[in-house]
Amino acid sequence: MKIALIGAGGTLGAAVHATLIGRGHEVVTVGRSSGDLRHDIADPAQITGMYERIGPLDAVVSAAGDTPWKPIAEMTARDYEAAFRGKVLSQVELVRQGLRRVAERGSFTLITGVLAREPVPTGSAASLANGAVEAFVRAAAIEIAPQRVNAVSPTVFTESLDDYGAFFPGMEPVDLAKVTQAYVRSVEGAQTGQVYCP
Repeated sequence: MKIALIGAGGTLGAAVHATLIGRGHEVVTVGRSSGDLRHDIADPAQITGMYERIGPLDAVVSAAGDTPWKPIAEMTARDYEAAFRGKVLSQVELVRQGLRRVAERGSFTLITGVLAREPVPTGSAASLANGAVEAFVRAAAIEIAPQRVNAVSPTVFTESLDDYGAFFPGMEPVDLAKVTQAYVRSVEGAQTGQVYCP
């Protein structure tokens, strides 16, 4: 398959990239500051440019999305807007614009996270964004068939515990290898409207 991978420069994106390449796929990486193509998916016009440059695709995979982390009392309206634009609208736009670019039975795989189900202090923006993405996946799946759309919703990565473990107290970490298999399942499988929680 020819796959566009957004966010390949991050910890998760690099692991997904290696896994998809290892399975014989052609992967075009896209990022704000690294990758085969440089586009910021928070800007709808740059998503348009990305699709025009890549051409026809079999799948679009996202491992990107930014949200601010602050106590609610310190959050501003712009912080919540930034979370919504950075993780929700950007991925919705990947699907909306991609409908005409992805093969008839192609797929979209979006990224959410455990905070949609298990909130933590300072993570309200991430919880909001993750929940919105998951709701969109379920709604979009019933409209875009035979194209498919799923989300991968991991908890903290085992490999990132030193940096982020304190934000996820008591939560079972997950190995990146297990998360990448959820991406494989979404890209190569037949399910749609699913939220995979590795």
